[in-house]
Amino acid sequence: MTGAEARGRWLRSFRRAERSDLRLVCFPHAGGNANVFQPWAGLLDGATDLLAVCYPGRQDRVLEPCVDQMDVLAERISDVLVPYLDRPVAFFGHSMGASVAYEVTLLLESRYGFTPSVLFVSGHGAPHICRVELDPDLADDEYLLSRIGALGEVDPVLLRSPKLRELIMPSLRGDLRMLYRHLPREPAKVQAPIVAYLGTEDPTCTTATVRAWGELTTGGFEMATFPGDHFYLVPEQDQVVAAVTARLG
Repeated sequence: MTGAEARGRWLRSFRRAERSDLRLVCFPHAGGNANVFQPWAGLLDGATDLLAVCYPGRQDRVLEPCVDQMDVLAERISDVLVPYLDRPVAFFGHSMGASVAYEVTLLLESRYGFTPSVLFVSGHGAPHICRVELDPDLADDEYLLSRIGALGEVDPVLLRSPKLRELIMPSLRGDLRMLYRHLPREPAKVQAPIVAYLGTEDPTCTTATVRAWGELTTGGFEMATFPGDHFYLVPEQDQVVAAVTARLG
């Protein structure tokens, strides 16, 4: 497989500016896919490219095995991002994607000497103090889906449709397994500034656990809240993208 083919599998380009000054790379949540960020394309500043990571096991990669080791996933994503480091790059990771974006940032800084302009982390407490308590391999599908449904903006059709469940469960289990095993004991600091966002009614994290991201950077820390639950960035999409654009500017 050529480098271009690998990049096409891992990265979806939703917006390519004629003269881009910056690339925004987005990392989806557990069980999620790149398309959740596609609507952002029409809201971003004209000089910003928009890409989103497509993890194995979903969309047109549905037949590929999921990656359930954080270090392996971060390394593969870092490798395909190298050709995009010829101009400033910012990361936005939601939920599980926040941890993945953080690990990718660590790798790019240590291995390539490249520091993202901003690391946006959304809907996730700092990984050195938060962990998934439930081993997904010890829970059945009904229980896992009920837990996901309790987080907020989840399409009820997804929870009722056997066909959709069959499609989503392998990737959801793989992602939760990866998070369950991801236990960074020693906090490693990135040089990139971290901007943390969370929904005011998010049951998965608190302002205290999100504020702890400030312990993982030497580049400065900011935090902002938006109305809503764990998936606040869906109904608050315009406001979130406006905040991201303002911070990047």
